[in-house]
Amino acid sequence: MHGGAGLSPAVDLNTIESIITPTTLGEIPPHAPSDAFLAGGTWLFSEPQTHLTRLIDLTRLGWDPLTITPDGLQIAATCTIAQLAAFDPPADWRAGPLFLECCRALLGSFKIWNMATVGGNICMALPAGPMTSLATALEAECLVWTPDGGQRRLPVSEFVTGPQQNALRPGEILRRIDIPRRAVMRRYAFRQISLSPLGRSGVLLIGTLGADGFALTVTAATIRPIRLTFAETPDAASLAKSLAAEIPTGLYYDDVHGRPDWRRHMTAVFAESIRAELAA
Repeated sequence: MHGGAGLSPAVDLNTIESIITPTTLGEIPPHAPSDAFLAGGTWLFSEPQTHLTRLIDLTRLGWDPLTITPDGLQIAATCTIAQLAAFDPPADWRAGPLFLECCRALLGSFKIWNMATVGGNICMALPAGPMTSLATALEAECLVWTPDGGQRRLPVSEFVTGPQQNALRPGEILRRIDIPRRAVMRRYAFRQISLSPLGRSGVLLIGTLGADGFALTVTAATIRPIRLTFAETPDAASLAKSLAAEIPTGLYYDDVHGRPDWRRHMTAVFAESIRAELAA
């Protein structure tokens, strides 16, 4: 599926010959290389897609945006950022406020929030994608529909493999993101910085702490999400050593939103700040 990059639709896709709007899985046609799955479309319509001739609109499949279960939270891939931002989590979910914090990290207008989808933001696999940050920090799994009618699961931390690269195979659809209950019960700390007040995230870190240990998720600064786990809250030296070992220089992202050396420095600063906050 495509969409969710935080850009406003601006380009007519004049190579499109047909749009399919299935209402059931069985109505989704066999995949062709010139197909694209359409959800919010905020990236899809933002630049020319001359290789495409058919769009398959997933929004008519009627997926419930958000479903609380005894096991945690199910987020449909077609859930919009606005729907997630409006979500009122149960009072005992200690990480509940993190949903809104990550939505706010997507610095788009209300138009973007009402069109961009959680699944599209993750599938787009931009390092600064805040839905990837949220899902990785909360140990989420992707439920993927396969063209043969089956399904497979993999952690979001493995789903996003690099800048604009994900683990979807041809014809596969990201159906849902499942967040386990244990993850939303953990305490958390959030740190984010951009080079400009309304700029894309250059560094975004989330730490969580529970009875099962301490975890630190590094995104935006790196080409793919990195999650470090510890059986207990580490001391400053141990955390710094783990960061250096798990995130070599080549994994830090380099673009107009931040140099790798700045991103590495801010990652270290934020990591220690998070560690100290959660250890208090």
